[in-house]
Amino acid sequence: MTKASTSAGRAPSASKQAKSGAVAAQKPDHHAQATNVAHPAHGHPDHVHDHHCRPDARGIYVISPSGTVADPETLTRAQARLSSMGFKVGLDRGVLNQTQRFAGTDTQRLAAFARALKQKLPIVMASRGGYGVGRLLDSLDWQALAHSGKRFVGHSDFTAFSLALYAKTETISYAGPMACFDFGAKKPEILTAEIFGECIRGELEILSFETQDADAVDGRGILWGGNLAMITSLLGTPYMPKIKGGILFVEDVGEHPYRIERMLNQLAQAGILGKQKALLLGGFTDYRLAEHDRGYDLKAAIAYIRKSVKIPVITGLPFGHTAMKVTLPVGAKVGVATEKGLAHLVLDEHQH
Repeated sequence: MTKASTSAGRAPSASKQAKSGAVAAQKPDHHAQATNVAHPAHGHPDHVHDHHCRPDARGIYVISPSGTVADPETLTRAQARLSSMGFKVGLDRGVLNQTQRFAGTDTQRLAAFARALKQKLPIVMASRGGYGVGRLLDSLDWQALAHSGKRFVGHSDFTAFSLALYAKTETISYAGPMACFDFGAKKPEILTAEIFGECIRGELEILSFETQDADAVDGRGILWGGNLAMITSLLGTPYMPKIKGGILFVEDVGEHPYRIERMLNQLAQAGILGKQKALLLGGFTDYRLAEHDRGYDLKAAIAYIRKSVKIPVITGLPFGHTAMKVTLPVGAKVGVATEKGLAHLVLDEHQH
């Protein structure tokens, strides 16, 4: 897998194969005052960005909003690696708290969010996922979180926070790597780190990835989603975003294909899935098929969803509980287009 660093206004260059699929990331021309983003499929101007307005990415503050950190060494490695990337890194004082399976009591984890807003580092990153954010949703001060100017990053259980933040305030957050799972790994994925850095600094314009069987689509919409189980857990709550014409991306871990189908079917029957412009499928990992499946697998589940919902489906998004993952702006308006063997996301969310 490789990353293409090309001039803005051109389609991304081809990328190498890797075990999680190929991805190319395109950065803007830093010498131009404004750059036209070329639509990757057609090459016409799509949006104009002022590249002198860069978001603050000087430092990262790590909190533990969900499960307890099992191995403190992962935090040590994460701090060192993020520092080597040029980030100043601060660890919340409760980052290693333990209460049953949680990183401290609900009150302690809520206090971590409060401390994150008071400290000076601009990016707030979850140490890991697990379970626990859902317990905090009724008690978080969403307006304070939105008005803080902090940018929140995480995936897995953190999906509940990101979607609730958008539902309550329409504030953009980031589905992306976490301190322990990604930067604290013994052999971290280099491209994951590079794309995270460029996305969080507002340097990326286009993310392109290989897809084997994408439906044709060419449109724009609000990018939203994350962990599929967490998305469905928000149905019927005030923390579920009301998005029409959006681009929904999903992933999960340890879920059999029938459960993935069941959750997507639930979103469809709730009147949500059919209102989206496209469905992007990321990684679905660490599950086992059974003998009585008799050929029913993930492809069969996807085929059923395609047939029943009839919106464009794009497979191969490099995002999930995998070493390689892109960083995605949840709540940003983006473009999506497909061509033979490739899908493109045009990121239009650079802060001004």
